[in-house]
Amino acid sequence: MNHQALASFIWSVADLLRGDYKQSEYGRVILPFTVLRRLDCVLGPTKAAVLAELKAKTALGVNPEPFLLRAAKASFYNADPLDLSTLIGDQDNVRANLLRYVGGFSPAVRDIFEQFEFHAQIERLAKIGLLYQVTERFARIDLHPSKVDNAAMGLAFEELIRKFAEISNETAGEHFTPREVIRLMVNLLFVEDDEALTKEGIVRTIYDPTAGTGGMLSVAGEYLAEHNPKGHLTMFGQELNPESYAICKADMLIKGQDIANVAPGNTLSEDGHPGRHFDYMLSNPPFGVEWKKVEKQVRAEHEQKGFDGRFGPGLPRVSDGSLLFLMHLLSKMRPRIEGGCRFGIVLNGSPLFTGGAGSGESEIRRYVLENDLVEAIVALPTDMFYNTGISTYVWILSNKKPDPRRGKVQLLDASSFWRKMRKTLGSKRKEMTDEQIATVTQLFGQFVEAQLATVFDAEGKEVNREVVLDGKAAPAALEGGKVKLAPLSRIFPNSAFGYRTITVERPLLDDAGKPVLGQRGKAKGKPQADPSLRDTENVPLGEDVETYFKREVLPHASDAWIDDEKTKIGYEIPFTRQFYVFEPPRPLAEIDADLEAATTRIKEMLEGLAA
Repeated sequence: MNHQALASFIWSVADLLRGDYKQSEYGRVILPFTVLRRLDCVLGPTKAAVLAELKAKTALGVNPEPFLLRAAKASFYNADPLDLSTLIGDQDNVRANLLRYVGGFSPAVRDIFEQFEFHAQIERLAKIGLLYQVTERFARIDLHPSKVDNAAMGLAFEELIRKFAEISNETAGEHFTPREVIRLMVNLLFVEDDEALTKEGIVRTIYDPTAGTGGMLSVAGEYLAEHNPKGHLTMFGQELNPESYAICKADMLIKGQDIANVAPGNTLSEDGHPGRHFDYMLSNPPFGVEWKKVEKQVRAEHEQKGFDGRFGPGLPRVSDGSLLFLMHLLSKMRPRIEGGCRFGIVLNGSPLFTGGAGSGESEIRRYVLENDLVEAIVALPTDMFYNTGISTYVWILSNKKPDPRRGKVQLLDASSFWRKMRKTLGSKRKEMTDEQIATVTQLFGQFVEAQLATVFDAEGKEVNREVVLDGKAAPAALEGGKVKLAPLSRIFPNSAFGYRTITVERPLLDDAGKPVLGQRGKAKGKPQADPSLRDTENVPLGEDVETYFKREVLPHASDAWIDDEKTKIGYEIPFTRQFYVFEPPRPLAEIDADLEAATTRIKEMLEGLAA
């Protein structure tokens, strides 16, 4: 059963709830019941062994828990004789039996159902007479991993959450990220780590501070298992939304991960893993969400701890907390001397350029670029996410850059790498194919500049696309057609994104048109500046300020000067500008010929009507 068919089947339970529950409340019932049935199916084959072990160890007066875990062949167990299939056999006592059954799980699982507030839903369903019908409906679904693997189960959860979020007008994209975006990020993280992909028994840690339902962690685990079955990826995460947190814990539990590694709460105000550092990290923080709720705690950490805390470089404006998550990840990087770290984070366009020199955003960009932490930034197609159609970018940062990457940043424009989805999901209309993901991964791994050649036929129809590496020949044009080249991968020195903002002053003039001179202190005898004529200029870091000033300013304002005390260093990454290709307009003669032809056609049509 694929994840969409499974989600549709589970969704059919909503028909039972209609009328007694609001649409926005369906998830409160369906999500915990889905988790319960999944865990129930996972434990089914070992149920008898667990009960036998419980009886034996209880008779000996020994703590049975470690023995029950071993008997269950999982990191959780249920010590109650009932299961979903048997408890529906006693229709009159389904409420009491269901509560007892949930209470029979190991403590970690009971916490999952507490996050769902499942007991309250059991009571509500019993009160309106629907508890037996809902329980019986779920008891009929076989969700054993042999029938529905972890990947399909994760996708089914995401499909359900997306539907619930849509009907309750919530932001579905806050809970999970499209799988192809995660696959691209995971590929970029691992492509340079040969040891992780080949060394037997290798252990790596991965962390997601905005874990959602655990999709990013799951895909990373699947990737390592596929490339190195004898490697192990220990997963850590933190999630704010209680339902997403509960699903993430359940997913980690089934995978045999230590679910104590998944922490609840707001990552920005309360770090769930203080003092820990990781080999890899992934994150898709919410786009453009203000951080006013946690402003007090964040500002206190910034002001009191500085660079000893998480937010030393600076604070972005309160309206967008994306860069706070980036700084949080920076603080979690395993030091280079201990093996280093690489992480990927999805951001919107704002963190690339918002904020002038000296602003919080600029200072954060300055920190990551001057410390040579940015490996690459990849532009994704628009309409890739469920809750927004805006432009998004994957940033890859590392404190263990290979020698060829030292002091450089690679920009990759993958915004044209997409195909149209057969069915729109929320705002998501496009998806990346496996081949396109592989192309981006290869360009990143090879660390080369490249162009995208688009071949058009004589009628102007696109017939082919080809990646042309630097130094290679572009494909030949078809007869009567043309080949259009556009930058695809570009490499820049870190300093290319830095600039100095200089303040240009002009003299204040008196009524006679003469400069007003200062009367005291340092300003004595010097021309006073006219605030109304004050201006600023951005000078690239690679250019001498005086040379720029003489060339760009003095020819237009010979009495101007630079106030050196106000000079600030800033950084911005004008991504779109680096990939802009100027297309000259058509020759006037060609345009005139088209107009004349169109005019002639219109005249002929009018004459035909008149006749």
